[in-house]
Amino acid sequence: MNHRLINVLIFILLALTWGSSFILMKIGLQSFSSNQVASMRLLAAGISLLPFFFYFIRKTPRGKLPVIILSGLLGNGIPAYLFCLAETQIDSSLAGILNSLTPLFALLSGIVLFKAPMVKKQLIGICVGLIGVVGLFAVKGIQTNEYWYYSFFVIAACICYGLNIALVHHYLKGYSSLQLGSIALFFMAIFALPILLFSDIKAAFQTGATPWESLGASAVLGIMGTGVASVLFYQLIKRAGGMMASMVTYALPVVAIGWGFVAGESISWLQVVCMGIILSGVYLANNAAKKAPVVEDTPVKS
Repeated sequence: MNHRLINVLIFILLALTWGSSFILMKIGLQSFSSNQVASMRLLAAGISLLPFFFYFIRKTPRGKLPVIILSGLLGNGIPAYLFCLAETQIDSSLAGILNSLTPLFALLSGIVLFKAPMVKKQLIGICVGLIGVVGLFAVKGIQTNEYWYYSFFVIAACICYGLNIALVHHYLKGYSSLQLGSIALFFMAIFALPILLFSDIKAAFQTGATPWESLGASAVLGIMGTGVASVLFYQLIKRAGGMMASMVTYALPVVAIGWGFVAGESISWLQVVCMGIILSGVYLANNAAKKAPVVEDTPVKS
């Protein structure tokens, strides 16, 4: 199969998987606290990839484990708690839209921390995509929210995502997606377990209106939205580069619109136009990345 076509298919699957995460978080938060939902998400993800962890941990140099764990914290651990905390007060659609800031932070991280070459067309593509996101938000309607400052938790999570993209692209490209994902999420599950155990989760099953529905949503969130999505994300970084991988976040509002359509919401032609603008930004940044000067990465295996 064509190399570019495979990249596009991974891109679409990743966008669909991650785009559904925001609504799953909301369902989980109906019965559990933000820390409980985030912890269950990380535990489910770590357990789902456990067989791969036992296989790959023996093949991974010990010197690389701290970098992989740091990647897990930046790409999964910290953002999981930040997003759930944010969604206790803001809409899932707003969280998905704010998540589109990730490519900007990925670009800035590469330039500032890793001295990556600056390609003007990449920045133009990001800006075009961001205009589409803003337009989509405006068309969908902006509602007043007294807890708007919870949006900064999403922005902090996006900064973590951007740092992780740059980190993986420059130091971990030599490893398979399953290797990175299974090891990183194993340690994130270990970190999350005591948080969940000391959170009095039994009380949620006694007082929650739909505890089993929320538990199921949290489990699916972990297995698909974190476990499977992390593997796909690492694979996309390896195959197409950090810039295209980060552009997945521009497609998440499109997925949110799709969920709205399934729920019976109307889709206007202005929303379709905004989707086109977003995809145009993805195309511009991806093309610019392919034409950028090649810079040798630091060897990843020691």
